[in-house]
Amino acid sequence: MTAKNMLSAPQLQDYLYNELRDIVKKHHPKADLSMLDLAYEFALLAHENQKRLSGEPYIIHPLKTAMTLAQMKLGVPIIIAAILHDVPEDTSKTLNEISKEFGPDIASMVSGVTKLGAIKYRGMERYIENLRKMFIAMAQDIRVVFIKFADRLHNLQTLEYLPTKKRYRIALETLEIYAPIANRLGMGEIKGQLEDLAFKYVYPKEYEWTYSAIKQLYGKKKAHLDKAIAQAKKFLAEAGITPISVHGRRKHIYSLYKKLASKDRDVEKVYDLIALRIIVKDLADCYATLGIVHKYWKPLKGRIKDYIAQPKPNGYKSLHTTVFLDDGEIIEVQIRTQEIHEEAEYGIAAHWSYDESGKKSIIPREVRWMQELVKVQKEFENKKEFLEGLESLKIDVFRSRIFVFTPKGDVIDLPEDATPIDFAYAIHSDIGDQCAGAVINEQIQPLDTPLKSGDVAHIIVNKDRKSPNADWLKFVKTRAARTKIKASLNAQSGGWIKKILKRDT
Repeated sequence: MTAKNMLSAPQLQDYLYNELRDIVKKHHPKADLSMLDLAYEFALLAHENQKRLSGEPYIIHPLKTAMTLAQMKLGVPIIIAAILHDVPEDTSKTLNEISKEFGPDIASMVSGVTKLGAIKYRGMERYIENLRKMFIAMAQDIRVVFIKFADRLHNLQTLEYLPTKKRYRIALETLEIYAPIANRLGMGEIKGQLEDLAFKYVYPKEYEWTYSAIKQLYGKKKAHLDKAIAQAKKFLAEAGITPISVHGRRKHIYSLYKKLASKDRDVEKVYDLIALRIIVKDLADCYATLGIVHKYWKPLKGRIKDYIAQPKPNGYKSLHTTVFLDDGEIIEVQIRTQEIHEEAEYGIAAHWSYDESGKKSIIPREVRWMQELVKVQKEFENKKEFLEGLESLKIDVFRSRIFVFTPKGDVIDLPEDATPIDFAYAIHSDIGDQCAGAVINEQIQPLDTPLKSGDVAHIIVNKDRKSPNADWLKFVKTRAARTKIKASLNAQSGGWIKKILKRDT
């Protein structure tokens, strides 16, 4: 038993708060932490005598939530809001009191988390209403979602204390809603943690199989990795490059399970179970390091990916290559700068880490899909329509994304298995309506061909064409394309009906 485990409840909460304070001070050395201290005292008093199902004092939960955000280097206002996030809902203290003590910005974040509540299945209407709230909150202030992710992470870590049905519901919501949103925001580390914690409660048999399948293989590959780390450091030193870090990265278990499922559960076909990750000071060193890696280790054909020059749709950047080590072992190598590494781990949240005021405007590309969510939920007039539209919404927003290039090199972000018609409408409505054919990677292909990441697509346009083909509705994947096709067809039929009516009057 560690000394930490032997602490009394008051000692433990003070220990955790001091640990949180140290992390914040490390990342924000010039910050005034007096408001942070006040927030801890305020929450401590508000949650006095409250306990969680685990038996721990309730204050442990907001402290753990805040600690996750502090480790992401987020600003002090977000940390304060995390400490206070359950106060209005679970105590006698009000939002007005929080606003008076800590200001309107922090009160607004706490209000956002309170409005979200938990996405609880208490009848379908309540469930859908909470989804609506989440989508709106995301577009209004993304910091609220950062807090919600951290809150959900700690709830998953203590899921064992809940009834079986409740465990399953919370875990399933995490895989279906929270993790995909984290992925769209580029928050790879948060996404991985959410999925891994939820995996064993939603798919217990698959979890056990995956865990047992990789346990022995991991030990074997770890020995190769340790040797590769030592060699990489030597190669770089000889070339005059001083890396910030050379370390191993173990693939998240849920991500591994999905990859194994697509490869007939053959563990030997997965090359990135563990990866060698090299962090260097600048972009020039990234590309120089890639050259050094290939000088000593032969690259596997078709496995060199430059996500720095061509980032993934969620903003992910890194150089990836898969190589043969001296002993024939195949391993993935990831190369990036420290800033790129933080963006890969924490995505859009990394943009807040350099802003101690806490609030920052989101660049349009990162917020565009969130604004689309709000637009969608406003379009559905009732809860039944919202539920019916949720599946298409999940395809557009929560599904894995691909990036397809125009002949000029512009990147179009689409859901997996999108077609040339989806691509055409993503460029412009007129190009969609007048689409007569598609050239993919210099080959003419049918309009229902599923596109793949990295494809170069050119749409053949017939300007004499007045409307889309109704048959396209059978295979388009995106809601945007479907909506535009229907609108165009309705407009055409409306015009025809008007002519008939005019003739008959």
